[in-house]
Amino acid sequence: MSTRPNEDYGPDLFQGMTPEELREVERVTTTRTFRRGAVIYTPGETGEALFLLREGAVQIYRMSPEGRKLVIAHLLPHSFFGEMTCIGQGMYDTFAEVTEDSVIVTMNCSVLNRLLASKPEIARRILEAFGRRVLEAERQLEDTVFKGLPARVAALLLRESDGDAVDGLTHQDIAERLGVYRETATNALNELKAAQVISIGRKHITILDRERLARLAGE
Repeated sequence: MSTRPNEDYGPDLFQGMTPEELREVERVTTTRTFRRGAVIYTPGETGEALFLLREGAVQIYRMSPEGRKLVIAHLLPHSFFGEMTCIGQGMYDTFAEVTEDSVIVTMNCSVLNRLLASKPEIARRILEAFGRRVLEAERQLEDTVFKGLPARVAALLLRESDGDAVDGLTHQDIAERLGVYRETATNALNELKAAQVISIGRKHITILDRERLARLAGE
């Protein structure tokens, strides 16, 4: 998994709260540890909760009628997610699955509404995060419509890279991020490898020519 800062989803939701306020949040929320592979919720489940990821990683995904997985968000610590009907937002018709052993805080709607009323900055952080997620969904749709698969793979590798290294992503992971079959993703990676733009190891990809990779990605 990428070890980059979780820039897409902003700072800790509780940042700036006093120790007393944090203790009150702990009193009215539930904290649980989930093992890798646990499913937090599935499509059709009515969500009346906000989930806060303290440790670990969670992916949000949809399934196509053919059984193909499309990962629409890969969440790192300090992210929040859920079917939050109480604020008119959510990730509907999705699965939430733990991809690393994780610690997750659950806050129900009544607690969330009290918190939003007393701490408007938390409401602002939630709205900003949803705004970023909408932009990311739009970018993902544009890539699907206007870019070939090698260009989409190139863009994904650039986003996930730490320097010139991309660690922790299997071919299956890349396929699920792009909503394609594993063999299709492998073919696109092999094209980039043949062009000597990347080298491929086990759960490790090295970017050999970042400038060319960026051109291929259309950036």
